[in-house]
Amino acid sequence: MIDASQLRTGIGMDAHRLDEHVPMRLAGLDFPEEPRGLVGHSDGDVAAHAICDAMLSATGRGDVGAVFGVDNPWWADASGVSLLSHTAELVRQEGWRVVNAAVTVIGNRPRLAPRRAEAEAVLASAVGAPVSVAATTTDGLGFTGQGQGIAAIATVLLTRGSDPLG
Repeated sequence: MIDASQLRTGIGMDAHRLDEHVPMRLAGLDFPEEPRGLVGHSDGDVAAHAICDAMLSATGRGDVGAVFGVDNPWWADASGVSLLSHTAELVRQEGWRVVNAAVTVIGNRPRLAPRRAEAEAVLASAVGAPVSVAATTTDGLGFTGQGQGIAAIATVLLTRGSDPLG
């Protein structure tokens, strides 16, 4: 029997614009062949940031901006993976365990499919639980479809018990 009081879900979303003066880091991976990267206070890794937001949402802590605010120079240029590891530790300190996470990246480039397993391994290592990575385009619609930026949406499942299914 499932004890719903021991489970929480969270949803996170992030988006950043692209710029040719910034290296591309996405889903914990560097893409040196990409001519533009994501602009942000940290590295702009929308996949990692969206998973952070999902974990923070599930615990009621707010979002990435509330925890790692742009006014805090400590996190300037930090990798999304380091933010993700720190967020996972905050979740554990509150007595929660990440069961799994899933993130969908929305944008035209870079192509994640050839490196999906690598991205999942990097993100899972930071979270301490399985992470599924997917990608999609918007068929030319909006800022992601027009190549102006990349977005990501993530979900996470947390539990307080060692076996969420009872």
